[in-house]
Amino acid sequence: MKQSNKLTIIFVICSFVLLVGGLVLAVRLGSVHITFKDIWNSIFNYNETLELMLVRDVRIPRALSVLITGGILGVTGAMLQGITRNPIAEPSILGISQGATLVIAIFYAAGIGITTRNVMIASFIGAFITGIIVLSFISKKANNNSITKILLAGTAISTFFISLTTVIGLLSNQSQMIGFWVSGGFRNATWSDFKLVFIIGILGLIIAILLSPKINILNLGDDVAIGLGENPERIRFITLMTMIPMCAAAVAVGKNIAFVGLIIPQIVRKTLGEDYRRNIPCSFLLGSVLLTYADIAARMLFDPYETPIGIFTVLIGIPFFISVARKERG
Repeated sequence: MKQSNKLTIIFVICSFVLLVGGLVLAVRLGSVHITFKDIWNSIFNYNETLELMLVRDVRIPRALSVLITGGILGVTGAMLQGITRNPIAEPSILGISQGATLVIAIFYAAGIGITTRNVMIASFIGAFITGIIVLSFISKKANNNSITKILLAGTAISTFFISLTTVIGLLSNQSQMIGFWVSGGFRNATWSDFKLVFIIGILGLIIAILLSPKINILNLGDDVAIGLGENPERIRFITLMTMIPMCAAAVAVGKNIAFVGLIIPQIVRKTLGEDYRRNIPCSFLLGSVLLTYADIAARMLFDPYETPIGIFTVLIGIPFFISVARKERG
């Protein structure tokens, strides 16, 4: 136990140092050079100069939005893997993120004003509908949640929703805008976006931590959970209902970003073990680190042009996904 706690502390400290360094780089790097003095003045001695406005109104809200969104993706992946006992379960693989993106595309096509509130409503509707579909696949005993079953179902759902999204974009002459949502990114992140993901993300994280002992029990198997007086179906339902607004907020702000929820819980679990009381908060922290550096790469690779952040997470995630799937099959 002492060794485990020591490892967790080291993990948290290292992740926190990486995150702070990433936040500093995210604010400083870009087509306009920002000094540490500019960062300090933008927070404590603000005046309406170009550099300070850029820091305070563009780079800081974007960096903080990326941080919280990455944490949300990491936590939701850990929760989903815990309740399904399946290492490839992840919101984007099971189509939850794509369902939210589809309804946002419908809002665009219908000419509904794209505000932070409307995007969140659309994203929530899509995530909720898809979440109910996912629940129908994971509501049986965990022994029936095979890799093949979840992979095929998730691939079918996500492919179907993305195909519909593409068709809607073509028919409504909104292909460019909808394509931006499909590929992911934080180009237009504002303080309103940060407030949205912060409130939902932190509340969701707190509930997830409170649920973590139940997820630990469920991760032992349905029969064991029932023997300990727990209701597996109820735990899955509550966990999924907690995840849905978190996934919706992540899509509303960061668009469709895949594989973070697959990669992060795997790394945390291999490092710290199977205890979700540690894994859930640590997945939040490490998810923030991964997405922060992915966003820096997205902004800097072809500066001043921005690369969709989803490309970087997919490039990391697909080999990871194949590796995990091959091990589980074996």
